[in-house]
Amino acid sequence: MSKSEQRNFRSVAREAKARLKKGFWENYRQDLAGELARAREEGLNESKVERYFAGKVTYTIRGGEDDGFYEKVKALLLSEGEVSDAIGRLTDKEEFSKLNYEEKQRYTLRLSEKYLKALERFRKECEFERRG
Repeated sequence: MSKSEQRNFRSVAREAKARLKKGFWENYRQDLAGELARAREEGLNESKVERYFAGKVTYTIRGGEDDGFYEKVKALLLSEGEVSDAIGRLTDKEEFSKLNYEEKQRYTLRLSEKYLKALERFRKECEFERRG
């Protein structure tokens, strides 16, 4: 194992130890039990709720990438709902203007993929998490 791999492994182990010390997993189990009880009361599929929260905790542990982008999408969806020009609104105009035709196509495709992932995440949050 190289030195950088060792450092990375140590850092991951340190983070895991910190989660244990802070009671991360106990809190997760309590929260999950509460959410499953709520799902039962509301007639939601418990296994879907459990998968959603397991995915959410995995995302948290890995250090969610694109959280800033997701927050932009979430703000747009909460304020205006799903709009037909979402990709245009989320485009970084300054960066986009510097790209050639092929790069613009790739940028738009990547942005579209990110938007669809964020939209799916938003829909799941709305379905499984309490609002207000």
